[in-house]
Amino acid sequence: MVEGLRYQEDGKVATITLSRPDRLNALTFDIYAELRDTFARLRHNANVQAVVLTGEGRGFCSGGDVEDIIGHLLKMEPAQLLAFTTMTCDVVANMRACPQPIVAALNGTVAGAGSALALASDFRLAAPEAKIAFLFVKAGLSAADMGACHLLPRIVGLGRATELLMLGDFIGADEAHRIGLYNRIVPRESLLAEARALAERLASGPGVGIAVSKETLNAQLDMSIADALRWDAHVQAQCMLSPDFREAYEAFRDKRPAKYAPRVRR
Repeated sequence: MVEGLRYQEDGKVATITLSRPDRLNALTFDIYAELRDTFARLRHNANVQAVVLTGEGRGFCSGGDVEDIIGHLLKMEPAQLLAFTTMTCDVVANMRACPQPIVAALNGTVAGAGSALALASDFRLAAPEAKIAFLFVKAGLSAADMGACHLLPRIVGLGRATELLMLGDFIGADEAHRIGLYNRIVPRESLLAEARALAERLASGPGVGIAVSKETLNAQLDMSIADALRWDAHVQAQCMLSPDFREAYEAFRDKRPAKYAPRVRR
């Protein structure tokens, strides 16, 4: 791990912590690269069944570090700029491609690239202090950053997404929850425990079924209903061949909790 990022596996759950609290966990070039590579490795890690992503201190992530990144970007050639933006987008691509569900525990300020990391997660649990803003336009750029224009309208609707992305204003946790951007607001002191409990619940579920559900949610974002139904018929028939399907039936028949096998490495 690079400085400013911690990774820990505890049972079936991995916790990734952004750890530059003095900078509101602003991202550096090295942290972007390590996040990209960590989520790529998780795709092939059969021991981890769910992931918690959080920040240390009073912020989740304030985006790219103004001193460590933006100043350098102003001196770069076009090819270097494209390499950087490709790397940042690869973080989101790898988050969406990793089969484990990702629970974002938003402990404080969520801004810029931090808001993109939250969007790319599968669940967003937030402390009351976790205001959020998509600050890209306020940095003189566009909202076409790390998949925000693709993901946000699908979560909150096009009209509200347009407002958030074009104005770049902060909204509070209550409003983010009201519009469906946050799944749940949790007291700050119990946020990590709640996120961990959710991750453990997901990790104890049917690994194949949850992984295929995430893959399907990604794939069907742009499918027609006819294509989606063909997809469903194919993947559900495959899931019926997995041991999880039989285990769920036998557990129901025997009136006991199901004990699912870990998701296998793909």
